[in-house]
Amino acid sequence: MGASALILVVAHAAGYAARRLKQPYIVGQLAAGIALGPSLLGSVAPDAQRALFPAEIGPALTGFSQFSLVVFLFGVGYELDLKLLGDRARSAVTVAVASFVVPMAVGSGCALLFEEQLRDLGMPSRLSPATVVFAGVALSITAVPVLTAIVRENGLARTVPGVVAVSAAGLLDVVGWTVLAGVLMHGDGGGESLDWRWRVVLAAGFVALMLVAARPLLRRLLGRTRLEPSLRLALLIGFALGSAWVTHSLGLHVIFGALLAGVVVPREEGGTLDPDLVRPLHEAGSLLLPFFFVVSGQSVALDGMNATGWTTLAVVTVLAVTTKTGSGTVAARLSGLGRNDARVVGVLMSTRGLTELIVLNAGYQAGLLSRPLYSVLVFMALATTLLTQPLLALVGRLPDRPGRAGPADPPGPRSRRHHRNGDGSPTAPAADVG
Repeated sequence: MGASALILVVAHAAGYAARRLKQPYIVGQLAAGIALGPSLLGSVAPDAQRALFPAEIGPALTGFSQFSLVVFLFGVGYELDLKLLGDRARSAVTVAVASFVVPMAVGSGCALLFEEQLRDLGMPSRLSPATVVFAGVALSITAVPVLTAIVRENGLARTVPGVVAVSAAGLLDVVGWTVLAGVLMHGDGGGESLDWRWRVVLAAGFVALMLVAARPLLRRLLGRTRLEPSLRLALLIGFALGSAWVTHSLGLHVIFGALLAGVVVPREEGGTLDPDLVRPLHEAGSLLLPFFFVVSGQSVALDGMNATGWTTLAVVTVLAVTTKTGSGTVAARLSGLGRNDARVVGVLMSTRGLTELIVLNAGYQAGLLSRPLYSVLVFMALATTLLTQPLLALVGRLPDRPGRAGPADPPGPRSRRHHRNGDGSPTAPAADVG
């Protein structure tokens, strides 16, 4: 009980402090999770850390962590709506493809080029194909939930760069999760006895069953019956937990089952979200996610970082920022956005945060990452997310020059009006992507 109280109080206090510092709330929670692990508390007061987090409570914390992750990702899947693309479909698709392919190629290429350095971080002398591909996925992920929070807090929800960035991140996540599923399927499946080919077939059959049978069944059940909101919520969370159990049994992570469950849940008439479902999912996720951060933080250890680890952290962070911002900016510019809008899109695509941590946790559990390299990538995720807000402020101060695509955009990422299409014509305000 003491550990749970400490986790909740410290994590939410850190989230409040992060918000006061103009950072997303979830960034503070992530930092708190790392601080309560061996990296800070374990180094400063190891006896207190062992007393607060004895091995006996590990299974309970892991259970809370998995439950919070399923609830959170179920909500993400339910809110995923690619119809937001609208008139900006071309821009969003171009940005999504570039922001995935370029970092993916750089990450996988660096894993192959620097095998010797990675061996100093506990990786095998010969990296498996799954590990090489996973390195690319780790560099290419964009965190839609954190990005959406940054877009809201900067007044970008109804602007062209805000809509394009969120839509592109949603598309990129679909691709990223699919590639990650393939990587985990091709691995050993966490000790599963089934061959990966059989697991692929069973997983494809499960997805088809969910889309073909589960969705219309849920639509009939939820549409023709008048369930109490609490009973409806319990039914759907149970559905998400069951779906997560199936994907876990197939050698995949629970994240895929939770996301899939959210995607197949039918929306209200007109495609709107059910507030009686979204609100409690957000509240439960926000309350319980600190347990996931703390469990993840237990595997992050600064004392295991040598000179190679710190050098790798610096290089990976620079690559993570430059590949995402560069590819996103160039793609947005080529698709017709003005210079300022393209810069804002590029910066937003570099946001990682929680989604990156979920991916890294799945890779670590699957044996694709050593503990030192996992620590490096967790700190990279934190650093790139912390850099998003300062970089937005920086691009807002950069002078803009008229280009061939149209008149100069208004200065600053907070501007809401008079955004222009590539041909110079004014755009209509986009729907709120929050």
